[in-house]
Parts: sequence; structure tokens; C-alpha cells
Amino acid sequence: MTKSTVRILFIGDVVGDVGLKAVVDNLPILQQQYSVDCTIVNGENIWNGKGLSEADAKTLFSLGVDCITTGNHIWENWKSKPLLASNLPVLRPLNYPSGNTGKGFCTVTTKSGYTIGVLQLQGRIYMPPIDCPFKAADFAVPKLRQLTKVVIVDLHAEATAEKVAFGHYLDGSVSAILGTHTHVQTADDQILPKGTGYITDVGMTGPYDSVLGLKTDIALQRMLLQTAHKYESAETNPKVCGVFLVVDYETGKSISIERIMTPGLVRSVEEITN
Repeated sequence: MTKSTVRILFIGDVVGDVGLKAVVDNLPILQQQYSVDCTIVNGENIWNGKGLSEADAKTLFSLGVDCITTGNHIWENWKSKPLLASNLPVLRPLNYPSGNTGKGFCTVTTKSGYTIGVLQLQGRIYMPPIDCPFKAADFAVPKLRQLTKVVIVDLHAEATAEKVAFGHYLDGSVSAILGTHTHVQTADDQILPKGTGYITDVGMTGPYDSVLGLKTDIALQRMLLQTAHKYESAETNPKVCGVFLVVDYETGKSISIERIMTPGLVRSVEEITN
């Protein structure tokens, strides 16, 4: 091992074919730009907003993705189950009741020789009433830290307060806690007092002319009529959201965390003046 730090790129909830294409087009550039050692992608929404196919997973792995995380929507497409049951590094939230398909944590060894632990958990506030994520973390984190000091947690949760509380609960025990699920990137990326990188939500990768990736007219019909309407992913204005972490490989503590959104939402001075 020649470097004392590991550089980790985490890409947030990828929505639909448009989101996947945005990853295909932009991920190699980001990996080169940031000299990335490890790439993790949340892929629970790729299959038209609900689930992940084997073909989609293969596309991500072909781009050098080391691990794919998911969330509650992974269960809404039955065709995702064989993928969860495979030996591939595809995770589902650990704190679903025992007996469910798949695994909630794993380690991956990168091409540069780093061993990285990845843990997937899901919140319970405004979410399905599953097992306690705090107790699930108490079980999994020591097991991962026996293998590596670098542990990245994808916390798939709705409530901001639950995510913030979880950050304080695990501060110093894991390298980073990265919130997913709400599809809106938050501006609270920080290093917590004991060295854990934290952000409440890394944001959505997908079509931004939408309501969180859903076609706007369908979202409005759902809200106005209060009845079910078929999910259809939007198709325009794609962006890639995520965070870039630098972690001390010997201690597992985060040195820096940086939000990424490409292309950016804010226009440049040249665009404004022209």
C-alpha cells in the first residue's frame, strides 16, 4: 500500500434509463477527475423507478463500480430478487426482518488494493416498520471493522432528524454516513466531531425536469386526485449527484467530504452575461 488515504465516490439514487445513461456518460470523467479508488452507487430506482435488473447491475460494474446499494423500492420489483440472492456486491437494507433475500453489508477489494466495508441500513420514520437500524448497526459495524477500518454506510431514510441522530450515534465508528432516499441533495456535508463524514442526502441522479424523477404530470395527478397512477420516469435535464470522500485508510476517519452535482444547477458567470 503506497497511499495512506482512499478516495471514494458515492453516487446517489439513480432513476430510470435517463439516470443510468447519465452515470454511463459522466462516471468515467468523475473517476478520473477525482482519482477515485472506490465507487459506490445507489441503484434501487434504475428499473423505471422501482428495482434493479441484472443488466443494469452489469452496466454499473463494467464502469468500475465496486458496490451497489439499494433501499425500500428494491422489493417492489420481483425480478430484483435473483440479483440480491447472487454473490455480486449488491446490498439491500440489513434491518429488514431475517428470511428476506440478500445481504445488508459486505467488503469489496478495489483494483488499487483497498478493502472497503459497505453497510446498507434503512430508517423507520415515515417508512415501513422494520427492525431497528441502530441495533443493526451495532451488529454489523464491529464485524466490518475486523476486516477494515474504512466503513461506508448508506442510510436510506425519509426523516432528516433520524438521519442526523444516526450520524451522531455512529460518529467515530464508521468512515461516513451518506443519506439516500429523498432525492434532494442537502447542503450539510461535514465531518462530524469524531471523524465521520456525513450528509443528510446525497441527492438524485436522473431527470431533473420531474418530481423526484417521476414525470411531473403523473405526480400532479397523484396529488390532485389522491389515487394511484402508474409510475413513469421522466426523461429530460439529467444530472449526476453524489459525494466525494477522502478517508484515512489507517484510522478510517474522513479527511474531507465534497458534494457533487454535474452538470451544476447554478449557471456560470459567462452563461448569465451572454
